[in-house]
Amino acid sequence: MMKGRKKLIALGIYFTLLFLPIYWMLNMSLRTNADILGALTLYPADPTFANYINIFTDPAWYMGYVNSIIYVTVNTLISLAVALPAAYAFSRYSFVGDSQVFFWLLTNRMAPAAVFALPFFQLYSTIGLLDTHIAVALAHCLFNVPLAVWILEGFMSGIPREIDETAFIDGYSLPRFFITIFIPLIRAGVGVTAFFCFMFSWVELLFARTLTITNAKPIQAVMTRTISATGMDWGLLAAAGMLTLVPGALVIWFVRNHMARGFALGRV
Repeated sequence: MMKGRKKLIALGIYFTLLFLPIYWMLNMSLRTNADILGALTLYPADPTFANYINIFTDPAWYMGYVNSIIYVTVNTLISLAVALPAAYAFSRYSFVGDSQVFFWLLTNRMAPAAVFALPFFQLYSTIGLLDTHIAVALAHCLFNVPLAVWILEGFMSGIPREIDETAFIDGYSLPRFFITIFIPLIRAGVGVTAFFCFMFSWVELLFARTLTITNAKPIQAVMTRTISATGMDWGLLAAAGMLTLVPGALVIWFVRNHMARGFALGRV
C-alpha cells in the first residue's frame, strides 16, 4: 500500500512539473502586459481574450500559422513519399554500399542546420524559390527523410519476406503490392513517422526564418514582432505560444491509435 502511494505521489509530482509551464503560459495569455509585469498571481484575476483576438484579427499573425501548416504538411507528404520506397529497398534488398548509404542518411540528420542554411539560401535565391513554402518544405526534407527512412526500415524489416513472395506469385506487381498490401501492414509505422516529420518540421526555426521573408513567413518568425522599443508583449507572445501547441496536439490525437504500437515495434 505504501509503495503504491509513493508511486502515485511521484506520478503527481511528475505531471505537475510537466504541465506547470503550459498552465503558466495559459495564465499569461489571459492577462494584459501590465498585469503580467505587476504582482505575481497563480491565476488571472481579470481574464481577457484580447491577446487571442489580436492574433485572429491581424493577418500578419494568423497567416504565420497558415504558412507554417502549409510547408509542414508539404514536407511530411514529401518525406513519406520518398522514404517509403527507400526504406523498402533497404529492408528487402542487398546492394553494394547499402550499409554505408544508410549511415550517410543518418549523418544528415546529425548535422546542425546552420551548416546548410547559407547554401540553401544562395541556391533558392538563384533559382527563385526564396520566400516560398516549397523552399522550406524541401529544406526540411534534408533532416526528415533520413529519420523517416530509419523508422520505416525498422517496421518493414519486421514484416516477413514470405508475404512479398506470396503476393508476387499471386500476380501482384510491385507497385500494386506495395500500395494495397504492404503499406497497410505498416500503417502504425507510417503514423509514427508522419508524427515525427510533422513535429520536427513544425518546431524548426533556422531554415524557416532564413528562407522566408514576407510571403511564407512562419509563426516562429512572426512571434519576434512582440519585441519592440517599449519591451516585449508577454501576453501576446504567450497566446501565440499556446496556439502553436494546437497543431501538435491534433496530430497526436489522430495518430494516437498507431503511436503505442509504433513506439514498440519501430526504431524510435
